[in-house]
Amino acid sequence: MSEPEDLSQFSMLELFRMEAEGQTQALTDGLLAVERHEDPAALEAMMRAAHSIKGAAAIVGLDLIVQLAHGMEDAFIAAQHGLLRLTPNRVDVLLAGVDLIVQCANLKESELQGWLGANADTIALTMETIRAIAYLPEPAAPAPSPAPSPAPAPALSPAAAPVTAAVPDPVPAAAAVAHVPETAPADGAPRAARATPQSDRLLSLAGEARVGAHQMQPLIQALQRHKRQQAALFDALDDLHEAIGRSGDPMLREKAANVLQRSQPLRQFTPPHIADMEQYELRQLNVAQSLVDEVLALRMRPFRDGVHHFPRMVRDLARSLGKEARLEIRGEETLVDRDILARIESPLNHMLRNSVDHGIEAPAAREQAGKPRCGTIVLEARHRGGMLNIDIRDDGTGVDPERIRAAVVARRMATQAMADAMSHAELMQFLFLPAFSLKGEVTQVSGRGVGLDIVHDAIREQNGTVRLESEPGSGFHTLITLPLTQSIVRALVVDVGGEAYAVPIVKVERVLKVPQAAVHTLENKQFFELDGQHVGLVPAAQVLELGEMPRQDVLPVIVVGHYGLVVDAIRGEHSLAVHSLEPVFGKLRDVAAAALLNDGEPVLILDVPDLLMSIDKLLAEGGLQQLARPDGGARRRMKRILVVDDSLTVREMERKLLTGRGFEVDVAVDGMDGWNAVRSGEYDLVVTDVDMPRLDGIELVNLIKKDLHLHTLPVMIVSYKDRPEDRARGLAAGADYYLTKGSFHDETLLDAVRDLIGDAAK
Repeated sequence: MSEPEDLSQFSMLELFRMEAEGQTQALTDGLLAVERHEDPAALEAMMRAAHSIKGAAAIVGLDLIVQLAHGMEDAFIAAQHGLLRLTPNRVDVLLAGVDLIVQCANLKESELQGWLGANADTIALTMETIRAIAYLPEPAAPAPSPAPSPAPAPALSPAAAPVTAAVPDPVPAAAAVAHVPETAPADGAPRAARATPQSDRLLSLAGEARVGAHQMQPLIQALQRHKRQQAALFDALDDLHEAIGRSGDPMLREKAANVLQRSQPLRQFTPPHIADMEQYELRQLNVAQSLVDEVLALRMRPFRDGVHHFPRMVRDLARSLGKEARLEIRGEETLVDRDILARIESPLNHMLRNSVDHGIEAPAAREQAGKPRCGTIVLEARHRGGMLNIDIRDDGTGVDPERIRAAVVARRMATQAMADAMSHAELMQFLFLPAFSLKGEVTQVSGRGVGLDIVHDAIREQNGTVRLESEPGSGFHTLITLPLTQSIVRALVVDVGGEAYAVPIVKVERVLKVPQAAVHTLENKQFFELDGQHVGLVPAAQVLELGEMPRQDVLPVIVVGHYGLVVDAIRGEHSLAVHSLEPVFGKLRDVAAAALLNDGEPVLILDVPDLLMSIDKLLAEGGLQQLARPDGGARRRMKRILVVDDSLTVREMERKLLTGRGFEVDVAVDGMDGWNAVRSGEYDLVVTDVDMPRLDGIELVNLIKKDLHLHTLPVMIVSYKDRPEDRARGLAAGADYYLTKGSFHDETLLDAVRDLIGDAAK
């Protein structure tokens, strides 16, 4: 973290907090390093860090920190001279001292005395333990202690890492410190956090500067048109001058020559000025884009800033479970947008805790399997293909796919036959389901089935993806892919209801145009075929509650999720500087943020997961606008019939008979589905059964005949009920024809349809 040029704006206490933040992290990293192996360089670095903290604390009058740092410095000097070995229990005590330093340093001056009084016993015990660290016993095998709470530790604060390693009962200092109340960051909190509103404002202004530069384009185009018109005028003047010269009239020749002379400055004025305007626009665009790039660079932080506390968390959690584990971080200098870095901390925390609890074996089990006693987890970040890739690997037991298969069957999520047919990748996806856990018992760390579903949702919210791989006995691998920044989003801009909307390009699976002839309807659901799959069609205007969309011969479609979203028009891809919505609006349904197009037009960026939920709700309610119709002035050539029957066999038989005679046929699976279909479509006839779930045929006929817009629509009842009273009941409800299934043949149905609406062609 670079120092600001002017430090006069900070108080001495704030400056101490800034220094303590870096020095305590150096102490934590050094202690984890020397616990794994004796490292003279780490001991030297820790001794310098403790000495620096001691001196700085003395300047601001924090005597507690002076004493803690002095005791730790003595321990490091003893270790340097070979008089003290920093065993895990001794590291526990020193880490507890580091936690106390961090907590004390982050207190406001007004809170200090109260905090010291409330934690006097814990502080005294920790300081005494550090002084007597050379006499601290080290058990052969640390006994597991209760695991820490699964709540993720706050980012960027070493104090937040849980201190849970086992310490012998006579000296429970480290365990005691774990219960010290955490304090809120004081005003001297990390500068990156304080810079957040400023960088957001700078990005907004940079985006507006880019818009302003692009607004020069219409003016330049107008000047180019003026230049062409002027050139045509000058050509006409030249022709007129030549014509007058041939006429022989001296007065006219003199006047024509005078006009031609006066036009010469105009001929020379316009072209160079247009060229100057074009150069000015190019410079403005370059400056605006450079400004956006520089602001984005300010928002980027090295990956280590968001994960530096994880090695401590992994070490402490492993010790609490009677295990040995270390975290190796690679790609620490990889730059990540600070917003993404903050939002992925919790998902990474969950994955690392899962690796320690589920993956890494106990030391004895690892030795028996021919592995080192200490398990290794690797957390790596790198840029690839314009995206941020984060890999988490461990060398633990991995996940046996057969255990997942058995759990899926046991929970009745699939039949045994279906489960047996599932691939390894398909089985791994079950781990993302809520309440799905392979842990037999519930502990404070796991077993509740909470974790991977949270990871999956959090990554999806950042427009990312997560994939799991595992090899039984060899380890578990999580691959996370995220955009490099959320501040600039590459999006597909479309028109819906006369307004511009943007869909993040990472959420768009396909963009295509679907002709009317390719649209099919089944059970009031519209779809088209894509790569052998049925893709449901949904009008974007209806989802966004913008009214009905205009009829089009060719439908512009963007495929998101498993749906084809039909829009009015597709404008193309744009890079948009994201603007957060004002908090006063709260969370707008289906909308994530806003932006400005290059011409200054506002555009709403759609929240795709929210949009998919709205689509599911709309489909459940029924009443979709019918898309597969010609536009307003054109009439369809074939008459259209809706067949309503809960029997698949009867439904298909009637559909094939009517389609064979040239009718367009839609089907509905029950009365309610039929009612939704008939309200949203244009039909010439409804053919319905009587006995159906949700809404029977008689009730359907009643609804149709009482509707102001549908009461003239012919309805035919086809039923197994052939008693006179059944027929009378159907006709009394308003049915135009009553036919019994037991007596009709193919021609009987077709003759009845012809009697009611004539032949198929209009």
